[in-house]
Amino acid sequence: MAETIGFIGVGDQGGPMAHRIVDAGLPLVVWARRPEVLDSYTMKGASAAAGVAELGAQCEHVGICVFNDADVFQITDQLIPVMEAGSRIAVHSTVLPDTVITLERQCAEKGIMLIDAPVSGGSAAAETGTLTVMCGGRQEAFDAALPVFRTFGKKIALLGPAGSGQRAKIINNALFSAHMGIAMAGLEAGAALGIDRAQLINLIKESSGRSLGFDFFSQLTSPTAFAHHALNLLKDINLLKSVLPDHICTHELDAASARFLAAATEPGSTT
Repeated sequence: MAETIGFIGVGDQGGPMAHRIVDAGLPLVVWARRPEVLDSYTMKGASAAAGVAELGAQCEHVGICVFNDADVFQITDQLIPVMEAGSRIAVHSTVLPDTVITLERQCAEKGIMLIDAPVSGGSAAAETGTLTVMCGGRQEAFDAALPVFRTFGKKIALLGPAGSGQRAKIINNALFSAHMGIAMAGLEAGAALGIDRAQLINLIKESSGRSLGFDFFSQLTSPTAFAHHALNLLKDINLLKSVLPDHICTHELDAASARFLAAATEPGSTT
């Protein structure tokens, strides 16, 4: 029989991931603080758990896609005591590498496997099953989780021990933040030099200055239009500062990102 998969964190990115799992025909159990958001999953045959512990007791694999370290610990504190030995937890949230290293140790004490598996690509890639999944953990845990990851991921790589996936994701998001910041500066330079914005954007999109960050920024009506996602990027820049505080690369990525992230997350921008 197929393993029962649990999923917690059905937001902008986790939601489409959970849909991909149930659409692939895998038995799925979901939980959310607001039960009404689970209707679209139960209509497809998924089960809704009344609580985190109830979900954990039913599942051999649980994916977690919540906002930050504290949220992850709040969930795992309820999962680890009830999950069976041989089961596993996949952390899709972007958190400190030390968080998943600690969780791997806690899981090992109960015979549970832990794999960190943050994802990149956003909701669009989640919906089409083309996310990048950056993994850290034991080969055994990676191999066991792979059939689940393949329902929503295209590029899926094991980069090393627990924490490796988080380190890669933090670097990825710091680069994306920097690209957005540089795009803002570049278009401001164009305006200062009297170049038509629309024509400059079209030109750069066919030239060597193009990046994914430029493509995203050029479509914004203002930096605050990116507020929701910018809060995630700001969190991840702060994670980079925590894990690599004094390195020149951290300072350079932070400097390239800072003005854009400040503009995007100014008070009132999330409303």
